[in-house]
Amino acid sequence: MRHHEFEPPEELRDTIRCFWYNQRDFGEQESSFEVPPDGYTEIIFHFGKGCSIASKGGLQPLPSPFMMGLLQLPVHFYTRNRLEILGIRCYPWTVFDLLGLPSGKGVLLFEHPVAELQAPLQKYIQAGKIEDALALVKRYFLRLRSQVSMDSMLYKAGVAMRKANGSLPVSQVAAAAHATVRTLERNFKQSSGHTVKDVSGLMRFEQVRNRLWLYPDSGLAGIAQELGYTDQSHLSREFKRYSGTTPAAFARKAKKTKQTVSDDFVAFIQA
Repeated sequence: MRHHEFEPPEELRDTIRCFWYNQRDFGEQESSFEVPPDGYTEIIFHFGKGCSIASKGGLQPLPSPFMMGLLQLPVHFYTRNRLEILGIRCYPWTVFDLLGLPSGKGVLLFEHPVAELQAPLQKYIQAGKIEDALALVKRYFLRLRSQVSMDSMLYKAGVAMRKANGSLPVSQVAAAAHATVRTLERNFKQSSGHTVKDVSGLMRFEQVRNRLWLYPDSGLAGIAQELGYTDQSHLSREFKRYSGTTPAAFARKAKKTKQTVSDDFVAFIQA
């Protein structure tokens, strides 16, 4: 498995957290992999045999690209053989201004000119020219960014939330954005499809999850205090809400999984 993350150009750092590339061979049998919740919206291009999600009628193939909105619980995808993914990890409150698309929740299918990148990206990926594929995506998003004027209120709110890792109360986020709570919540919901509290909760969960992945023996009481949870019980409830499992169970799984994969946290954890 290969997983690499790439810093965006300076001009995109207020809208995009990173670009990333992941390559993995799942073998000939249908296999599943899990995507846990985090505080981002992702545009996903995929190459190979494709991937699917479970639906009432069976497995539903996903087009490339598709969007991963904010998740309330982990989502399982299904694929086989070699799968390569190029992802654009966006701050959820910027997606509407950047692409004209609501970020929404869960796995989202959409129509947008960005899909025209699929064919040239496919050629680069097949030729192993990952850097060229990334350069193409960066140029495209730089052009989009140059054509929009980001709402300074949402930008200030996002900066405050990111600096505090989601631990600021909504009133303090509004103060940092020089807005009333009501105005901030209305504009935030319009742009991201979520409340400030929704996104802040996912930001904090992500911090806990990454800490337990890297340091499974970490004390939960200390993490809870550091990240602004009321207490350890509050952390455990929120963690289970977003992951479907307890922090202790996740830490045990992290210890097992890290015996076979890199120490760097990757976007996909095999189920």
